[in-house]
Amino acid sequence: MRIVLVGPPGAGKGTQAAYLAKNLSIPHISTGDLFRANISQGTDLGKQARAYMDAGQLVPDEVTIGMAKDRMSQSDAVNGFLLDGFPRNVGQAEALDVMLKDEGVELDAVLDLEVPEDEVVKRIAGRRICRNESAHVFHVTYNPPKTEGVCDTCGGELYQRDDDSEETVRTRLEVYHTQTEPIIDYYRAQDLVVTISALGKVTDVTDRAMEALKKSDEG
Repeated sequence: MRIVLVGPPGAGKGTQAAYLAKNLSIPHISTGDLFRANISQGTDLGKQARAYMDAGQLVPDEVTIGMAKDRMSQSDAVNGFLLDGFPRNVGQAEALDVMLKDEGVELDAVLDLEVPEDEVVKRIAGRRICRNESAHVFHVTYNPPKTEGVCDTCGGELYQRDDDSEETVRTRLEVYHTQTEPIIDYYRAQDLVVTISALGKVTDVTDRAMEALKKSDEG
């Protein structure tokens, strides 16, 4: 299957992508991994991305699209893939359509992970990370440490990252609503969107997603 995974920050896309890709025997292709791989390998696209990032600028769509195109052309992605973080806007979605059309293939589904905004803020703003090298992650509600502010594993100090503050999370959500959410309507017009609730246990969400994808494939 060829799947695009969509959802707001805090929806658990990375976790679900890993499980779904394993269950479906297709590669999980994330934007973050694409950037890291191209930059570490010193590819032309990686050098271009690094230059923009070092200058504090957004990496242009054409660079991201180029990385995605190169990755999707690799042998393990011939029979399918799960895209996570790409496309990020309608322009990238249109470029993806052109790429797939050129290859004579098409998307099977766009899986939309739905989470209420207040839950997203609660999930992200509640994270606490150990300052020590282990960087163990806790959550004030869902996985609290035995002693507040102290890592259970190594006794290190737990802290909240700047980009996990409620104000920053709400800003990230606004960017998502403005830039990424419109691709859901774009794909809905193509009858590709499958929306599921991303609330509950990780395994329950995975089961829900697999069942929805199965029905979508049969339909």
